[in-house]
Amino acid sequence: MNGLLVGRSAELSKLVRVLESAADGTAGVALVGGDAGIGKTRLAGELVAEARERGFHVMVGQCAELGDALPYLPLADALRGAEPAVREAVAAHPMLGQLLPGHDTGAPSAGLTQQRLFGSLLGLLADVQPVLFVIEDLHWADRSTRDLLVFLSRMLQSERVCVVGTYRTDDLHRRHPLRAVLAELKRLPSVTNVELGPLESGEMSDYVTTLGEVDAQELGLIVSRAGGNPFYAEELFAAMSEGDSLPDGLASLLLSRVEVLSEAGQRVLRAAAVAGRRVEDELLREVSGLPLAEFEEAVREIVSRGLLKVQGYGYAFRHALLQEAVYTDLLPGERTRLHADFARLLTSSAELAHHHLASHDLAGALAASAQAGREAERLGAPAEAHNHYDQALGLWDRVEGAEELAGESRAALAFRSAVAAADSGDNHRAVTRLRALPPTSEVDERLAYYLFETNDPPGAIAAAERAVESAEDAPSLARALATQARTLLWGPRHHEVEPLTARALETARASGAVDAEVGALLTLASYVENHGDVARAHSLVESASARETGVLAMDLRARFHHARIHYEQGMLAQAAEVADAGVKLAVDTGLNWSTYGTDLRFLRLLIHYVAGEWDAAEAVAAGFGARVGTLSEAILSSFALFIEVGRGLPAVEARLEWLRPFWHDALATYMSRGMAAEHALWNGDPAAALDHVHAALATLDEGESGTLRLAAVGLSAMTELGTTEGADDLLARARFAATRGPTGEFVQLGPEGRAWALRVEAEWLRLQGRLDVELWRKVVAAFDFGFVYEVARTRWRLAEALLAAGEREEAQEQWSLAKGAAGRLRAAPLEAALLEFGRRARFGGGQPEGALTAREVEVLRLVAEGLTNREIAGRLFIAQKTVSVHVSNILGKLDVATRTQAAAAARTHNLLS
Repeated sequence: MNGLLVGRSAELSKLVRVLESAADGTAGVALVGGDAGIGKTRLAGELVAEARERGFHVMVGQCAELGDALPYLPLADALRGAEPAVREAVAAHPMLGQLLPGHDTGAPSAGLTQQRLFGSLLGLLADVQPVLFVIEDLHWADRSTRDLLVFLSRMLQSERVCVVGTYRTDDLHRRHPLRAVLAELKRLPSVTNVELGPLESGEMSDYVTTLGEVDAQELGLIVSRAGGNPFYAEELFAAMSEGDSLPDGLASLLLSRVEVLSEAGQRVLRAAAVAGRRVEDELLREVSGLPLAEFEEAVREIVSRGLLKVQGYGYAFRHALLQEAVYTDLLPGERTRLHADFARLLTSSAELAHHHLASHDLAGALAASAQAGREAERLGAPAEAHNHYDQALGLWDRVEGAEELAGESRAALAFRSAVAAADSGDNHRAVTRLRALPPTSEVDERLAYYLFETNDPPGAIAAAERAVESAEDAPSLARALATQARTLLWGPRHHEVEPLTARALETARASGAVDAEVGALLTLASYVENHGDVARAHSLVESASARETGVLAMDLRARFHHARIHYEQGMLAQAAEVADAGVKLAVDTGLNWSTYGTDLRFLRLLIHYVAGEWDAAEAVAAGFGARVGTLSEAILSSFALFIEVGRGLPAVEARLEWLRPFWHDALATYMSRGMAAEHALWNGDPAAALDHVHAALATLDEGESGTLRLAAVGLSAMTELGTTEGADDLLARARFAATRGPTGEFVQLGPEGRAWALRVEAEWLRLQGRLDVELWRKVVAAFDFGFVYEVARTRWRLAEALLAAGEREEAQEQWSLAKGAAGRLRAAPLEAALLEFGRRARFGGGQPEGALTAREVEVLRLVAEGLTNREIAGRLFIAQKTVSVHVSNILGKLDVATRTQAAAAARTHNLLS
């Protein structure tokens, strides 16, 4: 009603700071909460003006009070009303175009469609940055919009993007779905919370005087009645200006302003209230039933009194409170008739379902709900699809001819509902719904799939067997067989995988079920790879990758495994080529944040990391946000630790702190604590390193190949600690993994696995004080398939062994090669360790330090002071037996026979300074 913002300078400053950070390359999210009428929209409008002045593109979308009926409504609203530059950019992201009128994209898998939609929006925001995206009235947001807000809050990192959401605090009852979302988001450092409270009396007085002339008595009355609420003050001022008395309560006040309208004006306003916050001009005219001239005169009256405002090709209530007051005041029969009128004219299935239900037309509601569910699937809104289907199912027994109205059987609709629940992330609900359905092959195949995903192998196997037994056609049988093979892959019945996949492949090829064929090929490839037939695994995965299934998840899965097998066999160039093609497919389809989209990206990071392309690896890792809130984000984030630990970047500590809450999960623990162990070693804390190793090992089953790297790190930590306790157990566990594998049978390791197995043997001998030159040479050669960093780290240990063996010249040569590689990688911790070793070894002059470890030097100094083993153990807080091992190592390395000779050698070679 006025152009001045009063009493909100502090709140606006907080929002502007988020905007400024976004402009500087740090994306941010602001959540603006407050009671209805407190000024949230006004504040957001001020920020929009500020953003435009700063050169931001602006997108503004509004939620509507239709619950989960209309998925992505605010995003569609923002795209429809976006600036020309933004609308032009949308053309490059067809998944977003389907939200606009006149677009149809067919019906791909709902779960993938949602991931593609989210990825496409990220791409659009990156294309048009800097951008301010405002979502108003989040308390009315549908489930998919809430998911989208969480996704943006977590995924936006360095983009020049600011997202602002507004919501009513007085609408958030204890079980309101937005409450959990807000609690989750407010924990993120990228999220700024802005709460709008009532204006102070002085601020309210200043505000009211901006509305127009008012005497002191009237001002005092308005301020005392408004309770610090600007909208209430505006309505009081408007009523007073029109000479009305001031009724008690906001609803009464609002209706008193409606009652002064002409009969035609009230009729139009009541119809508009049934439509919701906004309504199109033509639709409102039809429902009002007024002649054109009378309708237009009525609308002019309403707009002139500030009750509706013109917006686009229609009208919007000036405030949601006014719409709610008018709607609540309708008589029951009047409300029912108006909803029926809207249902007669609308074409949107979701809105039709809403109006049919409100008008008690159950048959219409069932038909519209079923169709709305199918439309939500196409839009990539599985949660809304599930709700629409469930609404239709809830009406089924109350309607005659339900199957004809829904367009499919009750069982088919319930099956759709279960799949939609799974696609929205609720596998447990999907399992419950599927178990309640009549058992068919299709039902049991999906049940087996979801049970396997929820870590119930016995249940999954049983369901898959039923699916195979009950299959009535070849495609169903092929899919059931492929799923059954997958459920058996890692269990004691793994020997059944090969005959099952052979049968699945034969059936799939005969019936044209390409998705089942590719699934069976990938399962068989994993099986033969685990049993040492790598050449056949390559061939199978290549065949799977060459087939286009029409199911993007399957196509990405094939490309991931194709690249993975190349990587694990040390074929880095080929792995990079396949991974790049897979990443491109994921980006082009908006699936870069899907399961296999992220898998391909972290695999690409590992390929860069191993190949010594560390700048490229760091660039990829920069996209793996440290501010994680979900398990999948935590696992992805942990991969960034490879490059961050290797380079000693300061981001390591903060990332580990964010990952710590997820250490209850096996994979997150293995990944992040395994790298935390190496970080602790580089920072002189071998005890912490060993704790991390033991925690990570506890997550692995016996025989898993990940044991090898952890065992090597653990043995290295033991050497630094000067303890052999548990070393033999570590060695035995590593040897079992290297020779027997997870199935307890013979396993064929790839080149990296073989290198780590040799590294374990060498580290165990180093712990015993035996520096085996030839073994360390073998470790260097094993890592030399292309693993630049580990070759450098191993050359360091080889140089130590050579120096201890008196091969000083070759030791210096290996040290020099390692130092050069560390410098090129900018591997600061390794480079520092090599420089320290070079100083102690006096490369370039002087006598070597005999390749003594840091702990051995400590022990030697105390020996030179004349302390006994018991006294040294007490001084260093280690076991007396451990001291004895150290002393034996020292005597051997210095080639002396007694402690006195060792002390003399230490003084001769200046080892005590």
